[in-house]
Amino acid sequence: MAKKQKKNSGGTPATVALTAAGTAFTLHAYEHDPASPSYGEEAAEALGVSPDRVFKTLVADVDGELTVAVVPVAGQLDLKALASAVGGKRAAMADPAAAERTTGYVRGGISPLGQRKRLRTVLDASASDHASICVSAGRRGLEVELSPADLAALTAAVVAPIGRV
Repeated sequence: MAKKQKKNSGGTPATVALTAAGTAFTLHAYEHDPASPSYGEEAAEALGVSPDRVFKTLVADVDGELTVAVVPVAGQLDLKALASAVGGKRAAMADPAAAERTTGYVRGGISPLGQRKRLRTVLDASASDHASICVSAGRRGLEVELSPADLAALTAAVVAPIGRV
């Protein structure tokens, strides 16, 4: 994971944020298939990585505030657990257009890093089971691999059990 993206090499906001923070990461590019039913599972397969190490970034509305949930692609987001993790009462998936507008990324390429507006973030506790995990680097077909601790630190994430299989 020693490879670092150069700031002026046309990186995404996520890779620029990682570089600016001096965080070690590895960039993984793959050919994205627009017909793929699951962006995350496609990434896991293309990279030859276990789906429990590839995490998807979902945007939910918790009591009227957009909140980022980062969970394994192999499972689902537990909305009740997400709300509880941030001290909220009720959570629902955010409107996709609002998620794209607020984060600055397109669906299937939303990264928890380098968002247009920094949203509160919750990282599923299962991330801690791995030395490194992969999350979107800010566009479809591009993943960034980094340590869960670095991801949590960079996003000021709450780490909680918010995923379910």
